Amino acid sequence: MLFDILTFVLEVVVTLIGSACLLRLAMRWRRMSLANPVGRFVQALSDWMVVPLQRVVPPSGRLDTAALLGVWLLKLVQYALLLSLVGGQRWAALPVLALLGVAKLAVSVAIAVIIVAAVLSWTQNRTLLADVLQRLGDPLLAPLRRVIPLVGGIDLSPLVAVVVLQVLSMVIGSLQGSLLGTALGVMAGA
Repeated sequence: MLFDILTFVLEVVVTLIGSACLLRLAMRWRRMSLANPVGRFVQALSDWMVVPLQRVVPPSGRLDTAALLGVWLLKLVQYALLLSLVGGQRWAALPVLALLGVAKLAVSVAIAVIIVAAVLSWTQNRTLLADVLQRLGDPLLAPLRRVIPLVGGIDLSPLVAVVVLQVLSMVIGSLQGSLLGTALGVMAGA
């Protein structure tokens, strides 16, 4: 039970800070200002790690490499701690496992952005949060909107995107599980 509690708390902390890093990365990629409440929240959660990393790995054009490195390091530490707790032997797989963890977290963040943006769009109340989430989700939804017609005036592209992203998350989890082996498959969910 103690292992489950530790795993849960570690997952919550890494997910919160890692998601902020990924949102920071996405906002820079979309050339969105961080000088709004959403951007300030993202900065508050990620500055402590990203700003020092930017001195070592400066941003490259629209890519905030420090934010990407930060989320990978978070996942690396998370999996190293879990691997040491279960007495795992697959230390060589740790960098790839962390990379898959970043990919899985990115999928989860994308799903959350799409769902919250879709729900906020139903209210027809334009808020800053709705605008930010819509701009972040548009690159994922635009290709689907070109091929999926409106059904009774309803845009089903968010639903299709979430289903595709969920399948991708399952594939990534399966890759993590096969990388770790069945004995440590419990870590693949983290």
